[in-house]
Amino acid sequence: AQIALMHRELVETRDWLSEQEFLRALSFCMLLPGPEAMQLATYAGWKRGGTLGGLIGGSLFVLPGAVVIMCLALVYSQFAALPAVTALFLGVKATVVVIVIEAILRVSRRALKSRTHWIIAVLAFIALFAFQIPFPLVIALAALWGGLTTHDTATTPPIKLPVAHLPRVIGIGSALWAAPLMIAHASGQTFLTDLGLFFSELAVVTFGGAYAVLAYMTQTVVQDYGWLTTAQMMDALGLAETTPGPLILVTQFVGMIAGLAQGGILTALIAGALVLWVTFVPCFIWIFAGAPMIGWIATRPRLTGALAAITAAVVGVIANLSVWFAAHVFFGRVGQIDSGPLHLIAPDPGTVNLTALALALIAGWLLLRCHWGLGAVLGLSAAASLTLWSVFG
Repeated sequence: AQIALMHRELVETRDWLSEQEFLRALSFCMLLPGPEAMQLATYAGWKRGGTLGGLIGGSLFVLPGAVVIMCLALVYSQFAALPAVTALFLGVKATVVVIVIEAILRVSRRALKSRTHWIIAVLAFIALFAFQIPFPLVIALAALWGGLTTHDTATTPPIKLPVAHLPRVIGIGSALWAAPLMIAHASGQTFLTDLGLFFSELAVVTFGGAYAVLAYMTQTVVQDYGWLTTAQMMDALGLAETTPGPLILVTQFVGMIAGLAQGGILTALIAGALVLWVTFVPCFIWIFAGAPMIGWIATRPRLTGALAAITAAVVGVIANLSVWFAAHVFFGRVGQIDSGPLHLIAPDPGTVNLTALALALIAGWLLLRCHWGLGAVLGLSAAASLTLWSVFG
């Protein structure tokens, strides 16, 4: 939706980019980790006003949503435990199950164009769902396969590859990216250092958007670090769905909730700012380093093949997320079956939540068949859940 709106504004209304420039820039941004819509906004700003224009375009794409997320995280920390708020979130989470399924359908139509792509998607799902293979490894293997199996028939463009700017951009960008982490480490802030390092890692493997990395992020944040609970992670995605800006802002919410648990409001604000920094600064680096080379990159078939394989794998990744999310929304207890290399989730049938299931079915009908707006369906589901709680307790 964001990209479609940007196309109308940048190409049709304002004439800031030509159709070809927009499509090449979009293809380039899809090659990169991170939110492609934000990167496209950065490119459009760079094209109009150089580095300063890029900074303005990318920053203003993110900051409004970041302010909303900050406020929601602070409010959530105060009222999330109230039964009425819990009831509201049940409706939101039931709708998010449908939203994730809709994301699978949308991405699969674009990504699964051959039998090989279907196989990659299925293997990615099995690797994550049944064997819990790390998400970055799944993406790396898909990219490697796509690159190696694509025939490189392109000839080098007659223009010289513009790389003279790379050392300066990468050097300055990397120093800025690492500066907060160095400060946190030097001051002995173990929590902030670990938080920054993890989300820095996440920033370079976020192919396919927030849906693709949410399960991996949850596993690390909940199981490895214990910063949040599974329920809080699901609430985080539900809240992020209701705000403007890229969905990857869910990382800011996670950082703030973790910061609140570690040291109160001040720590939460610092943690949220740190997560925003390490998540989005790389996006500026990718664009400022790669934008001058877009014409050359567009002619590299192996890069295109790697991107196609990654996108196919992301379908399987999001499918794994949908199963995990649905299990935790529809069942009160979700265990795990471990047998050798197999690690499968095991919902307890006796704890099924019929209210959540009914709300999800209604939301699915409204979103997928009636094509209602997301905001309206989220609001209706939350209100219906609250009403049912008020009547039946």
